[in-house]
Amino acid sequence: MSFLYSRQALFCVLGLLPMAGASAEGFIDDSKLKLQLRNVYFNENFRDEHGMSARAARTAKSERTEWAQGFLLDYQSGFTQGTMGFGIDALGLLGVKLDSGRGRSGTGLLPVHDDGRAADEFASAGVTAKARFAKTTVKYGTLLPKTPVLIYNDARLLPQTYQGTQISSSDIENLTVTGGYLDRFKLRDSTDSVPIVPDGFSGDKSGDFSYAGAEYKLGKDIRLSYFHGELDNFYRQNFAGIQHDLPLAGGVLTSDLRYFHSADTGSAFDGKIDNDMLSGQLSYAIAGHTMGGGYQTLSGDAGLPFISGATVYSFSNAGIGKFIEEDEKTWMLNYGYNFAAAGVPGLTFSARYLSGNDGKSDTTVKEWERDTELAYVVQGGTLKGLGVRLRNYVYRSDYSRGRDSNRIYLTYDIVLW
Repeated sequence: MSFLYSRQALFCVLGLLPMAGASAEGFIDDSKLKLQLRNVYFNENFRDEHGMSARAARTAKSERTEWAQGFLLDYQSGFTQGTMGFGIDALGLLGVKLDSGRGRSGTGLLPVHDDGRAADEFASAGVTAKARFAKTTVKYGTLLPKTPVLIYNDARLLPQTYQGTQISSSDIENLTVTGGYLDRFKLRDSTDSVPIVPDGFSGDKSGDFSYAGAEYKLGKDIRLSYFHGELDNFYRQNFAGIQHDLPLAGGVLTSDLRYFHSADTGSAFDGKIDNDMLSGQLSYAIAGHTMGGGYQTLSGDAGLPFISGATVYSFSNAGIGKFIEEDEKTWMLNYGYNFAAAGVPGLTFSARYLSGNDGKSDTTVKEWERDTELAYVVQGGTLKGLGVRLRNYVYRSDYSRGRDSNRIYLTYDIVLW
């Protein structure tokens, strides 16, 4: 584990606390400690060998199946009292193998050794120093960024984490401004803190990632956002979005329009990038039902760039595919139901279908995916907060391997104080 940022953040806070000139009552009284338990079973079966050589197809895995237990200990202090408040956050992560095998590893739940076997366990920790003035907060250390140009990945056992500095401010009513600078990260199935690279890049270069942007609420029904992100010597990216809620016939019609422009920058270590991605989705929610559809088009050179392992802020970021290849056009349909409307609070169902065409990779891209999910969270009693989530993904493509995936998530949040 790398504790460089942890030590620096801790020393920073300890050094600043006496300078606060006020008692640390808020630091202790407003602190929170939560333990989240995650038990994840992951099964994935490959259905074809598109995009593989005959030799690779003979040696490729036919399935990946693993079962693991995760522990996430999250501590968040309050802030010291006074004009300038100081605090500290800490995050402890532990993953334990319950079932795996050399021929079934590589699901993303656990690290994989050079011999192809999954690690029995893996752990990491991070500390974040923070300071607050009015409604502006600065954090330094372990971060979980969540912006349109970078979203940390939390879709497996443990979350992806980053190291750097972030500032956020909501001093102006209805406006939130965010900026940050990151220089290292850990993948969701690794304890190694490594330099940042774009997804799919296999060279020996890396870069620091910086981002800045704002979100503004225009009244109660319109939300505007703009963000800029740049990975040094790889790519820069601009994002603009608008969301609108319209009360209609007893329900709410939500329109969501997103635009990305990406281009290579500096030494362009990952090649030429110059593309635009425009996507839009309409959804209508009424009486527990939510129905929607959308369309996404990518044009220009290369696919949409993003940080290795991160989640992409697109409607097409599905369970398996991302549908963001060069020149790809994607249709999307989705449906969800909240059973609280039928008297069963905590039970939800969702399904979506995506179809992508005309994309370019090594060959012409044509792909589709169908995802379904059934989830339930206990609403009261001794087991309040216990959740179970069942997911089924079916993916087919003419340029990569088709997959059927079943995943079971058991989660339980324990508030320690």
